[in-house]
Amino acid sequence: MAQFVDWDLAAATAGALSKSGPRVSYTEATDVVSELRRLTDEAAGHVAEYTGLRSQVSHPPVRVVDRRDWAATNIAGLREVITPLVGRLTKDKQPGALTDAIGSRVTGVQAGTVLAYLSGRVLGQYEVFSADPGQLLLVAPNIVEVERKLGADPRDFRLWVCLHEVTHRTQFTAVPWMRAYFLSEVQAFVDASSNGGEHLVERLRRGVATLSDAVKNPESRTSVLDLVQTPAQRAVLDRLTALMTLLEGHAEFVMDGVGPQVVPSVERIRAAFNRRRETGNPLEKAVRRLLGVEVKMRQYAEGRKFVHGVVDRVGMAGFNKIFDSPLTLPRLDELGDPDAWVSRVHGPVGPAPTVG
Repeated sequence: MAQFVDWDLAAATAGALSKSGPRVSYTEATDVVSELRRLTDEAAGHVAEYTGLRSQVSHPPVRVVDRRDWAATNIAGLREVITPLVGRLTKDKQPGALTDAIGSRVTGVQAGTVLAYLSGRVLGQYEVFSADPGQLLLVAPNIVEVERKLGADPRDFRLWVCLHEVTHRTQFTAVPWMRAYFLSEVQAFVDASSNGGEHLVERLRRGVATLSDAVKNPESRTSVLDLVQTPAQRAVLDRLTALMTLLEGHAEFVMDGVGPQVVPSVERIRAAFNRRRETGNPLEKAVRRLLGVEVKMRQYAEGRKFVHGVVDRVGMAGFNKIFDSPLTLPRLDELGDPDAWVSRVHGPVGPAPTVG
């Protein structure tokens, strides 16, 4: 079978290139892990009470990981999803042992380089590729490093991060169809290539190379959006963009809604964190653009505004109808027009209810 990437080499590369975290003693590290686990449970109660969403499936406890573990977990998840997709696209044809081996090893090094870079910046993640229904990861070294750079109260900052990440876990466990829908859209994006399986594999490899180049060369001007070449792919990308904007905006809305009640220094943390998002050295800015993080920053704002607009009009219970089925998810053009979503899903509504 054609191999897209040498995953073992990707994991080894990510492990070798991942930087060590901030200096902490063994006792401090143990305390951070214990507190993050406790605050995750605390955040889960706050999120459930605020949103009215309850997990419908059992899920594993939070995993507090270091940078290498985060990269390894994501590589395992990508391997689980991408390998069968590539095999199906290429109909398991072997393009030539030497060509395949060289291409997969080069891509393995490139993918490992990108994941090593990201492993030093991600605070938390709800990872859905490797297992059903997914697993919540908190990257302890990065959380400690950022809270120190911001001068934030450690307990407040850690709970603030947990509120955001636990909301993502709630989205996928209170809405049991969400993971399968997301994975089906990823598959649909791959299937939408009209250029044949082997051509798509090569474009995917060029996309990974583009990201790897950006990590090393901030002057790079290529874009991963070069992978999106067909109208069918753009249609799937529109649906994925709408979904991710909703999920990110919902997490931000919940974080901001709960935060003032349980995080005393939330205003200071939010202001400092927003400044951190907006700044960065040229390398970070280049990689953010190529990885779509700049788009994600806009998603935070646009998605939060959409959620706020819907809750203002129909209340939290009315907003939660968004999770009834894939058909009630917002369309891309509705994200800037909450009234359009409300009209389509709820029909005409009366005066907006008071949001407590």
